Amino acid sequence: MTRLVLVLGDQLTPDVAALAAADKARDVVVMAEVRDEAAYVRHHPKKIALIFAAMRKFAARLREDGWQVAYTAYDDTDNAGSIPGELLRRAEETGAQRVLATRPGEWRLIELLGDLPIPLEQLEDTRFIASHAEFDAWAEGRKELRMEYFYREMRRKTGLMMEGDKPAGGKWNYDHDNRKPAKGDLFAPKPLWFDPDDTTRQVLDLVDANFGDSFGALRPFGYATDAAQAGEVLDHFIAHALPGFGDYQDAMLQSDRFLYHSLLSAYLNIGLLDPLEVCRRVEAAWKDGACPINAAEGFIRQIIGWREYMRGIYFREGPDYPTRNSLGHDRALPDLYWGAETRMNCLSHAVAQTRDDAYAHHIQRLMVTGNFALLAGVDPAQVHDWYLSVYIDAFEWVEAPNTVGMSQFADGGVVGSKPYVSSGAYIDRMSDYCGDCAYKVKDKTGPAACPFNLLYWHFLMRHRDRFAKNPRMAQMYRTWDRMDETRRDTVLKDADAFLARLDAKELV
Repeated sequence: MTRLVLVLGDQLTPDVAALAAADKARDVVVMAEVRDEAAYVRHHPKKIALIFAAMRKFAARLREDGWQVAYTAYDDTDNAGSIPGELLRRAEETGAQRVLATRPGEWRLIELLGDLPIPLEQLEDTRFIASHAEFDAWAEGRKELRMEYFYREMRRKTGLMMEGDKPAGGKWNYDHDNRKPAKGDLFAPKPLWFDPDDTTRQVLDLVDANFGDSFGALRPFGYATDAAQAGEVLDHFIAHALPGFGDYQDAMLQSDRFLYHSLLSAYLNIGLLDPLEVCRRVEAAWKDGACPINAAEGFIRQIIGWREYMRGIYFREGPDYPTRNSLGHDRALPDLYWGAETRMNCLSHAVAQTRDDAYAHHIQRLMVTGNFALLAGVDPAQVHDWYLSVYIDAFEWVEAPNTVGMSQFADGGVVGSKPYVSSGAYIDRMSDYCGDCAYKVKDKTGPAACPFNLLYWHFLMRHRDRFAKNPRMAQMYRTWDRMDETRRDTVLKDADAFLARLDAKELV
């Protein structure tokens, strides 16, 4: 009996679960570029182009390997516009009566497939190190689900950077070494980009014609679109950027958008690279003396720690997770997130980089765009939609816990023990943004005061009942209480005035 084998745009791995369970001699692989997946949020054009181009190349690879592939391009006249619609259309064409699928990374699509009127088997995605059952077993009975302890379990399971049952170098975590500010350097490594080939150029024209009004620049486009190119990006990172990755992974520079970051997350998330193999390559570089231990450990922690942990949280917490709003924030997402002019230099640069590259690194996301949204009280559902829309590596299983949990504290503390908030001092310490800003980071009140300075205290006072007894935040409340009363009143009035201008869509 013929079965349909569904392969989604973020499942471009030859041994993904559905393909591993299929029969090449009789089953039909179904792949489709559909409206419902390309437009359920306003995806960045570069993200759509990456996925469509990588899908087309992966389909060609499967055909070369002997698979029968029913592929639907976005502009095919018979395109049903949705994954369920395409499966039903292909079932009618082929006479297939069953569907094999690798479980999607988004509750929305899992539930859509669950409603399919023909039998469909969803197989667990085996490309991850921790299964759902393993994560749930680790989480069961714990009062707090802290990533650090989960990460240690993943180190033990994989053996990465382990010396017997002890961590290499005697410490699990070298994060304290990874917080150095950076200076402009003409000899800093540059990302590896690729000239679009024929397949990619065709996709770029299609995306330009159909998504031209979406936020973000489609061209120039230089991302890898197949496994071979993604492997070259990995090689390039290990050879040129990994040695400095640890020290400067939190740094931000106006003149260097990429610094020592790997730009591998999108390729990992759509299946062009295997996460464990990537980590083993980085471990090997450290063992060979090609990078310091803090660089290798910091990179590996992002993949087998944060990446795996975020997936575990997303599926454990359930379909309502992206809609949570524990702090009751309801301000509309400011237009500056969509490119409107702002006098805040750090936000202007982070948003411009996002618009141009569909990329910003984790500190720009957490401590600039995320920090401002949290301090200003923006509706976390709108913040979630924005991050899911604008970043090339954003898929809900990893994006939602990072945004709703870590960035916006909207999950009430499932991911973080405290909100990630800061005044302008942190941004000034880790970047060169503040020197060219219209606001003055040293000013605590007045018309030139950095908005982060004002909103920081405003946030703490709005939520004092919740956070004053938090041991990691109590000191800040004691600092506030020691301030002169007149100064406290001025800070809050200035913050209120700033938020009023923001709501009125004035230039801020």
